[in-house]
Amino acid sequence: MSKVYLVGAGPGDPELITLKGKRLLEQADSVLYDHLASVELLDLAPASAERVYVGKKKADHAMSQEEICELLVERGRRGLNVVRLKGGDPYIFGRGGEEAEALADAGIPFEVVPGVTSPLGIAAYTGVPLTHRDHTSAVTFVTGHDVDKIDWAKVGTSETLVVLMGLSQFEEIARRVIAGGRSADTPAIAVRWGTRPSQEVVEGTLGTLPRLIHETGLRPPATVIVGDVVQLRAKLDWFERLPLYGQTVVVTRGREQAASLANPLRRLGAEVVELPAIEIRPARHGAALDAAVGRVFEYDWLMFTSANGARIFLERLRASAHDTRAIRGKICAIGPATAEALAAAHLKVDVMAEEYVAEGLLKMLERVSLSGARVLIARAAVARDTLPGELRRRGAVVDVVEAYRTEAPECLAERAAGVFAKGPDWVTFTSASTVENLWAAVGAERLREVKAASIGPITSAALRKHGLEVAVEAAEYTAAGLLDAILQAAII
Repeated sequence: MSKVYLVGAGPGDPELITLKGKRLLEQADSVLYDHLASVELLDLAPASAERVYVGKKKADHAMSQEEICELLVERGRRGLNVVRLKGGDPYIFGRGGEEAEALADAGIPFEVVPGVTSPLGIAAYTGVPLTHRDHTSAVTFVTGHDVDKIDWAKVGTSETLVVLMGLSQFEEIARRVIAGGRSADTPAIAVRWGTRPSQEVVEGTLGTLPRLIHETGLRPPATVIVGDVVQLRAKLDWFERLPLYGQTVVVTRGREQAASLANPLRRLGAEVVELPAIEIRPARHGAALDAAVGRVFEYDWLMFTSANGARIFLERLRASAHDTRAIRGKICAIGPATAEALAAAHLKVDVMAEEYVAEGLLKMLERVSLSGARVLIARAAVARDTLPGELRRRGAVVDVVEAYRTEAPECLAERAAGVFAKGPDWVTFTSASTVENLWAAVGAERLREVKAASIGPITSAALRKHGLEVAVEAAEYTAAGLLDAILQAAII
């Protein structure tokens, strides 16, 4: 049965969404999302799902609340599974109650899925426990949107006071709280974009924080926490101590493979910008690969130089008249990622390079007689000829077939210009193609302003060809190796 789901997206970190919220996004026909909901969560929805921005900022409302309610009702009546993705929790200053009322009045089935509300997330990510047995047993949440609606003398006596949506009014709020008897020396912090790598924290006291907010130029959205528990931040802050906190890293891998690098970077505190510089597309002449798959039983060796090549080969094998039982030859993989792609089809690798380049694979085959051996290499349309050339020199009969091609994504130059205008700290390169495409999109001058992290010597050679310095090169030519190289450089 279709429904409208009011889903709390959490305070910003996309991993703080609930399992139920994730499942509903994966099944959604339509997603209506807020300004404060992480846009990364939209990737969980099916490609066919519509995505409608209905965000509201202080002076910029994409839609009025009435229009949002009308959209929910209209899509509900059409029998769609609708996810209303709301920052934080739907019922904590999220106007979820109004939307639920509109749905109830219209007779539209709905559910409410709680989320981590922003003050809870912000407190956890800034090292400020909102309650603590030695400091406070009471916490008050209040909106500062309309100062005159709140009795600040009364709420200001709460041991821990949390003010949402009150940053621009905080000077007046602080004045009224102090006038109500709260000490001006009470510790206080203001937090912008809490739980995100771009989190900003301004620390002071109830008396000094208004001035500090002005001096630092802190802007909404931000939350203020007032109380003695703020003193514990110096001891309990863990998020801003993560090794890559404050570092912005651009990941240029294709969209399908970006997560293996982007997610570990995020867990180490980095702000990750995914900017796919390559796109995997079908081979222009797929008949050659299908023909090779049709006679797969003839090959003595199957060699794969990328995970993409392995996956696409297996896809075509599944679509053919054969299955993996037709493979009688030995299997080579250039590295662990390629071996994992083969293992997904329960294929074990006979030979894997210790150094994850063609030369490494050839080294592992030095003592293997290849004279007369039939070898299939399924790979990208554009690739080095080192492997097939040397195999032929050793007497092998080699068929090289195009399994896929890589091209620069549409609008790469436009997207890259916006990313590099913000001055990232690192840009990662995982193949020579990512180097060539990004260099063509933004030019060497822009790339020189950012530290380049290379996955291996072939990629590094492509960077140096364009006069670009390699800040770090992975010792192990994998996403994990690239992450280690960046981490070591950051720690030093």
